[in-house]
Amino acid sequence: MTVAETSHPASVQRGSDFAKLSRRIAQEGLLDKRPGYYVVRIGLVAALFAGTWALFAAIGDSWWQLPVAVLLAVAFAQVTLLAHDLAHGQIFRSRRTSRIAGLFAGNLAVGLSYGWWMDKHTRHHANPNHEEHDPDVAPDVLLWSERQVEVSRGIPRFIGRWQAFLFFPMLTLEGLNLKVSSFRALRRTSLKGRKTEGLLLSAHVLAYMGAVFLVLPLPKALLFLVVHQACYGIYLGCTFAPNHKGMPVLTSEDELDYLRRQVLTSRNVRGGHFVNTALGGLNFQIEHHLFPSMPTANLRRAQPIVRDYCASLGVDYVECGLLESWGQALRHLHEVGRPLRQVRT
Repeated sequence: MTVAETSHPASVQRGSDFAKLSRRIAQEGLLDKRPGYYVVRIGLVAALFAGTWALFAAIGDSWWQLPVAVLLAVAFAQVTLLAHDLAHGQIFRSRRTSRIAGLFAGNLAVGLSYGWWMDKHTRHHANPNHEEHDPDVAPDVLLWSERQVEVSRGIPRFIGRWQAFLFFPMLTLEGLNLKVSSFRALRRTSLKGRKTEGLLLSAHVLAYMGAVFLVLPLPKALLFLVVHQACYGIYLGCTFAPNHKGMPVLTSEDELDYLRRQVLTSRNVRGGHFVNTALGGLNFQIEHHLFPSMPTANLRRAQPIVRDYCASLGVDYVECGLLESWGQALRHLHEVGRPLRQVRT
């Protein structure tokens, strides 16, 4: 089952607000596949990925490898964004083809368990920003709501005081965290194709570490790994954080229909073609959450339709610039941590 399937409501009443919007979107052909777009995008990302590794091999033992580590982080992030589109069924009609491609892009190319991440992302799409059901706002380390602050203990409570200031430094560990979580997921019997996932993840680690330590001496190799993984984590965090952080956090007391649940918890990011490319289309987060199987290239065309429709319903439609989106997320984190800063320890 794909993210696209599970994130749509199981049944939509014919006269519901979302059903009316969905019919309009379908009539415009915005749910149709875009093979030409993805051929070009996959080709460019593959060229960036392979070209960066070729540059790494050509430069050899040199401190100039540090800029290459930054470039490789960009390549890894772009591959990860393609894996995201594969999980949503945006590229191929066949689930099997999407899964195979996702395993190669996720597990083998960047060391991210495609099956584990898809399960996690499915739950996020079904209940975005829901503190009881969305794993992206679980209080593992950061605290996202006053209720989480009240019951917090240990590390989250300690970090929560100044989590807004620690957010970006902590993102440097996100790349490593994803790899560790991917290998931990292999212990779950519910993970489909665990052996295949494990083999591909292991192959990635061996090839990745082998290439770095074969070309670079130990000090440079270690620094290359630190720079690469830190930049990869920051890139991913800056891609996903602007979408929901700082938006309303829901609980079981909030009874919203599908359209309002997706729109009110999401934020669009303005910025033109550069931001659209850098964020892999996720800057159109509202449209993506309403229609997760919509090809990235169609999200921009869907935006005015969705925005005008929300205005006609009186549903808040939030969009802002990239820096402002980060600011809203950080201000929310700082405000949530206020009660902890007022408690004497």
